[in-house]
Amino acid sequence: MDCRYVEQLLGRYWQCETSLEEESELRSFFSKEEVPAHLLQYKDLFVYQQVQKEVGLGEDFDARILAQVEAPVVKAKRLTLVGRFMPLFKAAAVIAVMLSLGNVAQHTFFADEALDYNYDMYTDTYDDPEVAYKQVSSALMMVSEGINKSQDQQLADSLKNSAVEMMKE
Repeated sequence: MDCRYVEQLLGRYWQCETSLEEESELRSFFSKEEVPAHLLQYKDLFVYQQVQKEVGLGEDFDARILAQVEAPVVKAKRLTLVGRFMPLFKAAAVIAVMLSLGNVAQHTFFADEALDYNYDMYTDTYDDPEVAYKQVSSALMMVSEGINKSQDQQLADSLKNSAVEMMKE
């Protein structure tokens, strides 16, 4: 086959204008041992299919692919009622230990103070019950006024916030 004809076929091949017969001519030309030096760069392209037909897949190909695809069988573990609640039991045990440690720590820190629960030893500190009643009622009145002020302030704040939201709409 003439080199000029092969070069023309290559030009038409790159423009996708060759027929199947012309492409088989190119394959047969490049499968020869003697190919001009300036066309050697195209040889691998045209002899690739023939080389791949010869290579093929190995006999163990299917076994290797199936070994990678098939997942190993995992046996299910039977879970009992105790096993299901085990995390809950552990959490309860941790909480019990924490509370016990807190209780022990509290008693050790305050062991120096003598806790007196003998109410018979307590005596009244007031002399006149009328004065004590007035003092308690005035203290309760001050607490009541403070609560009323805080409630009034909360009401005013909520009215202000609702008015601001209405203005935004």
